[in-house]
Amino acid sequence: MTRVAEPIGIPASHRGNVDAQRNTSPRRRRSRRSGWWALFFLAPSGITLAIFSFAPMLVSLWTSLQKWNLIGPMQWAGLDNYAKVLTSPATGQALLNTLYFTIGYVPIVFVGGLGLALLMNSTIRGRGFFRSIYFLPVVTSWVVVALVWKWLLAPKNGVVNEILGALGLPQPGWWSDPFWAMPSVIMASAWKDLGFVMILFLAGLQAIPHTVLEAASIDGATRWQRFWRVSFPLLSPTSFLVVVLSLINGFQVFDQAYVMSYGTAATASTQTVVLQIYDLTFRYGRVGEATALSWLFFIVLILVTGLQFWGQRKWVHSE
Repeated sequence: MTRVAEPIGIPASHRGNVDAQRNTSPRRRRSRRSGWWALFFLAPSGITLAIFSFAPMLVSLWTSLQKWNLIGPMQWAGLDNYAKVLTSPATGQALLNTLYFTIGYVPIVFVGGLGLALLMNSTIRGRGFFRSIYFLPVVTSWVVVALVWKWLLAPKNGVVNEILGALGLPQPGWWSDPFWAMPSVIMASAWKDLGFVMILFLAGLQAIPHTVLEAASIDGATRWQRFWRVSFPLLSPTSFLVVVLSLINGFQVFDQAYVMSYGTAATASTQTVVLQIYDLTFRYGRVGEATALSWLFFIVLILVTGLQFWGQRKWVHSE
């Protein structure tokens, strides 16, 4: 019987490891080769992301440490821009206005979108037509939507005030009144985004197994009980997504507030954080303070979103 020569200079206790490494080395080479191919195909999108996203973020961070008016040379300011923004009463008022908008906007789109989804998920005639009608504002420009609502809510000769006057009800100044300006912006914003939220909830409703609802019906559950105790808990992942997206949209409100009330007597009551950034940049030429406020606001958004992801474990159910 021929005996295979053992490797010289390698202890017997380590020979198994050497053989294992020899056997797995081709697999490692294939894995490494696959990794390089993955990087090769990801390179175009990665380079684009770096040029158009990460690079501008770094430039804006550098700009936030400068005193600049978009025309003259930059002057080093350090953290003075952040100090000015944090101690400015205008920043606090803009943040309060943004919170006011978000608190009014998120519940409306959540409840309204869920209600529309339940209606579109039922057996009614013309569901496809109504889905298209409700989704049409979503694909419409924000400027167009804001102009339409500005016309509808015009203090004089507006359609809404004409109807209220015919009914003998008070006719508010809407977007020109400091008290009613923000509710006007909230109504326009909610009307535009209801269709998008409806589609999200409709997808969630259609993903619920019919057998679960049938079992609840057989057990004697009413329609409300089937919704509240079966459908709504199973919609928690969709609800979480809707809340996150709606909060982000609420914090970033700009177009509708600018078109509907900017330059009127109600400008101060609809001055959101993004509008404040716009004013600091293009109206006052304080670009450093504007970018500093942008970074502070970005941090707030990250914290709010992170808090939601942390809390989802307590109320979001995957099954």
